[in-house]
Amino acid sequence: MKTVVLNQPGEFLLTHTELPEAPPPGQATVRVRRVGVCGTDFHAFRGKQPFFSYPRILGHELGVEVVSLGSTESELQPGDLCAVEPYLNCGSCIACRRGRTNCCVELKCLGVHTDGGMRELINLPLKKLHRSRTLTLQQLALVETLGIGARAVERATLECGETVLVIGAGPIGLSVIEFARLAGVRIIVMDTNEDRLQFCQSGFKIDLAIEAGEGALSRIKDFTSGDMPVAVFDATGNRQSMMEAFNLVANSGRLVLVGLVLADISFHDPDAHRRELTLLCSRNSTPAIFKRIIGLMESGQIDTTPWITHQASIEDMIQEFPSWMDPKTKVLKAMVALDKD
Repeated sequence: MKTVVLNQPGEFLLTHTELPEAPPPGQATVRVRRVGVCGTDFHAFRGKQPFFSYPRILGHELGVEVVSLGSTESELQPGDLCAVEPYLNCGSCIACRRGRTNCCVELKCLGVHTDGGMRELINLPLKKLHRSRTLTLQQLALVETLGIGARAVERATLECGETVLVIGAGPIGLSVIEFARLAGVRIIVMDTNEDRLQFCQSGFKIDLAIEAGEGALSRIKDFTSGDMPVAVFDATGNRQSMMEAFNLVANSGRLVLVGLVLADISFHDPDAHRRELTLLCSRNSTPAIFKRIIGLMESGQIDTTPWITHQASIEDMIQEFPSWMDPKTKVLKAMVALDKD
């Protein structure tokens, strides 16, 4: 079957691999029809993704079609379209026993710790397939991205009317914005990229867009009447930004580190203690969040229209992928089609 392998940093190979075996009980064979490209894939291509080894088949944002089932007791049927929860967890560690499967001790994420979906067919656990009878394949491939923001907002326990700051207006930052909006808070967005800020203002309901740099702190203080945001989400994956974010949180506030960076993060302890800050890290998403997102998308409460800015076939992706990392191409979400439909 047709497969794209990231052989080493900067080198994709279009090759053929063996078809999966018949699915055992509890699994299904699915046809991968759409693959979303995200920052994790870009980091892997650059050789800067933590917990990563080569060669690797990328792809964890998947819209799939069920082909066959290894169990007759499943509600799924061949032909069903599903979003994939790509976090393969052990089910027995302390995190899994507490319902926190997103940070399982033995967690393996498709396309990161184990081979992912940039191939025609793959066997997956039935419990990792989330069906929708109305969403398109592209929408289903967006569910995982949205789940990152949903989990971050869930961690922050936002209250209606609070003011929050989202640092970084890439796909993960935008997913945070989507769920912060649903929580009924005032939203400030800060980024170094003016185009992304304009995109936020035109396509997403935010209250203030700020270009990072000189004068940003004053604008935040003015907007919050000197209080500063009660919750700050850093979705940059940038070490300097993540450390500076500590200085932007209100007394008694929360800082949520959504982005991941291969580096140490430090902060000034007396100042953090003085303000009694709460530091939270957010990782992946949960089954309940996947189901919630699909329901919100089906009801129209989440509009995915602005998200997909670039599309390519699996063959064309190899040539176009490097350009998607260039800010000049203004990629928000690139979608790869593994079929002709």
